[in-house]
Amino acid sequence: MNIPAKPERLEDIFLVMPSGPLEGRVRAGGAKNSALKLMAGCLLAEGTHVLKNVPFILDVEIMSELLEAIGASVHRHTGAAGSPGDGLTRVAPNGNIPSRDTSGPGTPASAPSGTSPGGHATVRSRSGQTGPTVHGSMPANLPSLDTGDLIIDVPATLSPEAPYELVERIRASIVVLGPLLGRTGKARVSLPGGDDFGNRPVDMHVDSLARMGTQFKTAHGYIEGIASTGRLVGNRVVLEYPSHTATDNVLMASVLAEGTTVIENAAREPEVADLASMLTSMGARIKGAGTSQITVEGVPYLRPAVHTVIADRVVAATFVAAVAMAGGDVIVEDARFEHMDTLLRKMSQMGVGVSHVSSGLHIQHDCDSRLRSVDVSTLPYPGVATDYAPFIVTMLSVANGVGIVSENLFPGRFRYVDELARLGADISTEGHHAVVRGVKRLQGAPVKAPDLRGGAALVLAGMVAEGETTISQVAHIDRGYEDLAGKLESLGAQVRRIQP
Repeated sequence: MNIPAKPERLEDIFLVMPSGPLEGRVRAGGAKNSALKLMAGCLLAEGTHVLKNVPFILDVEIMSELLEAIGASVHRHTGAAGSPGDGLTRVAPNGNIPSRDTSGPGTPASAPSGTSPGGHATVRSRSGQTGPTVHGSMPANLPSLDTGDLIIDVPATLSPEAPYELVERIRASIVVLGPLLGRTGKARVSLPGGDDFGNRPVDMHVDSLARMGTQFKTAHGYIEGIASTGRLVGNRVVLEYPSHTATDNVLMASVLAEGTTVIENAAREPEVADLASMLTSMGARIKGAGTSQITVEGVPYLRPAVHTVIADRVVAATFVAAVAMAGGDVIVEDARFEHMDTLLRKMSQMGVGVSHVSSGLHIQHDCDSRLRSVDVSTLPYPGVATDYAPFIVTMLSVANGVGIVSENLFPGRFRYVDELARLGADISTEGHHAVVRGVKRLQGAPVKAPDLRGGAALVLAGMVAEGETTISQVAHIDRGYEDLAGKLESLGAQVRRIQP
């Protein structure tokens, strides 16, 4: 007898109708591009770490699964704010992102002293003892917790391998390479996946860590590295390009290395400074984070951290772009002006009212006034970030005039343009340039989210399109946005997430 296969659940879609003007207050929440690196950084010290302001997003779920595969235990605090660690929930134990519910309840960098069954690298604790810790047990001195805090319990014994089935889902997973090498002296990490923007090689990570004494080989889709002397050794590392993730990897590898590491041409993003801030609170000795030269004096061990993730400047930019397109008067409460000033200057040139207030950013735009076209080039921070480009292109699609956006970082990142064209946008691409001729109004149509930021940009486009716009493949959007539809709806936008 043939038994019919169980039907797969259809993926949610976003249903968007013409919207605006928008009004109210909204929070960007914690930065995805910081939270994921901070989570990896927790591997550097045995004990219980607490990360606050961590967004409820898919990438955090995947990184949590990766840390658990390495040996850590990751939980969300689901109890009331200020309560002790008794209201804990594993992060997405069934593959679903836990919703935010506000109503309810150091190790030295010496070489591994041995290898336990299953390939676990054993590292010596500050007291000189080795062996696993009990996952999920909460220490008596755990700080007061807020709803949604992430609790990461890191044992004395780690498995220095990041498996393919997790790494291929998220590119940021490559940042466990540095902490594993720094903590255990060895690492085996699958080549990363995530959004497909063309070739984003990991050579810079490998070359930089090789400068610190790591011997690498690539086999069967994995990067395998081992510290040739058992412990990484500080050195001068010159990055070919100021890569955010490569800077993070070298920074985390160097804090437990022997001697001094100098990172030249380092990335200057606020998220790098946020990581350095947490590492410093753990006992690391770091100077120059946020500049192009970072100096690290290695220490023998680190202690667990309690750290608050900075606000997500890309999510904040999404709300700025939403007001720019649909019009309105909105305060993005936690946005940091100083983290976005280059972009905000471009927004002002387009006619958007942007002002710095004590609680964040005040955004104003008259819905009857068309935006002005500008030319924009993406550059490393403090330039206009590549993550902002989809929002700028979408804004230009309804602006008055012609604007050119040059994508200097990831040339394959114009894949969302074909979907915007389905909505009536007049955009032509050639190489790493997009020429955008503004139209007065877009037209609703079914579209697919091609990636994280491109998907969010399509939601904004639907808000200024005539008729109904449906966006599918919204799992891309879930990777970096906590309830994007709900937050836009709270401002008056007609955006709903529905099950088909």
